[in-house]
Amino acid sequence: MNETPKEAITLTSQAAAKIGELLGGQSESEGQALRVAVRGGGCSGFQYALAFDRAKEDDHVLEVDGVSVIVDKVSMQFVFGSEVDYIEGLQGAGFQVNNPNVVAACGCGSSFQVKEDAAESAAV
Repeated sequence: MNETPKEAITLTSQAAAKIGELLGGQSESEGQALRVAVRGGGCSGFQYALAFDRAKEDDHVLEVDGVSVIVDKVSMQFVFGSEVDYIEGLQGAGFQVNNPNVVAACGCGSSFQVKEDAAESAAV
């Protein structure tokens, strides 16, 4: 596990509370954290993958407002500086990633594109 600056990922108070609520209600959740990952796909090139998971050896692990967040090394370059929020609205409820690295998103909002220099460095 890698030490990571706190500003790598932030959580809103709503997101931290919801994560704590979800993990607190499961007996098998001990040692689990919110994993924030980026996967290829979607009409704009990348999609977020949020899930509860246990940290692996090469992961970045952050403690944010009493909640653990895990980001793998490849995903970190795409989500560094992002804020995870929890939104409840007329169209449902869920986690939302506010990412300053995004330069374009698809119309449905499920995929995104980042600055080309970040994408090129991932290929190296």
